[in-house]
Amino acid sequence: MRAVQLPEPAVPSPPPGLVTVGRFDQRPGYSISRPGGADSWLFVWTTGGEGRLAQGAAETGAGAGDLVVLGPDLPHHYAVAPGARHWAFWWVHCQARPTWTEWLRPYALGDRLYAVTPVPDGVRGRLDSAFRRMLADARWTGAGAPPEERAEEELDGEPEDGRVAVAHGTAARELTLCSLESAVLLATATARGEPDRSGLDGRIRQAEALIAADPGAPHTVESLATGVSLSPSRFAHLFTQQLGLSPMRALLAARLLHAARLLEATDLPVERVAAASGFSSPFHFNRVFRQRYGAPPGAYRAGLRR
Repeated sequence: MRAVQLPEPAVPSPPPGLVTVGRFDQRPGYSISRPGGADSWLFVWTTGGEGRLAQGAAETGAGAGDLVVLGPDLPHHYAVAPGARHWAFWWVHCQARPTWTEWLRPYALGDRLYAVTPVPDGVRGRLDSAFRRMLADARWTGAGAPPEERAEEELDGEPEDGRVAVAHGTAARELTLCSLESAVLLATATARGEPDRSGLDGRIRQAEALIAADPGAPHTVESLATGVSLSPSRFAHLFTQQLGLSPMRALLAARLLHAARLLEATDLPVERVAAASGFSSPFHFNRVFRQRYGAPPGAYRAGLRR
């Protein structure tokens, strides 16, 4: 079924400024259609049974241990999969943080539909706990300590409206997004595992480690080559051959990632972020950062704060 051919009536999505969390266990016949899409992102973590999700021309199934993410503004549809007895899943409607799209990109199926699968068994408990924590944090009023997360069987005993929460306060909203961020990070970092690096030259591993340890340092091809006891020409050729990008492109990517993290986690002025990330020219930093993340550094930070 193509999402562009979805039937009416449509089901509205929550307003884009809210963080809404819920847990459902639905039987055959359950179906949600939004021909106009949603104003927010939708994250779906399946814990049992099977569902089917479509967005635009992209479509995927969802079984236990699958995280499926639907981006905004495209027609979508999801339902209990044909032949399945039920579909148990957590869902969150919210605005995604900018860094999440980088984590999700390897799992893109097209039309802003991402299927993060398979999440290893050893990680699924952490994701289950993160979603239970989201439901608890979304209910926090800001007075006293946040409520404790509840066990799965306790939630199963509640009516459906008791398994949905909206994070209204700023603190509740940020706590909920932090738990979701941990779930997205864990899922995307482990679903496909580490790439097979058994054939990677040890000297190239060492050069990668030098860059990652201090991306803001004044690295050059010559200094990196010296650090791994290779001639500059041999080092540049071997690095590019084995990693698919030149040493300087790898260094630029590491510096931009470092800058993004500083913008997210600190209040340092943009000029100091640029300098700490190895950029001598603020103009150059603004240009390459915008190319990489789709917004200049100040707007990137402002978007996170909003």
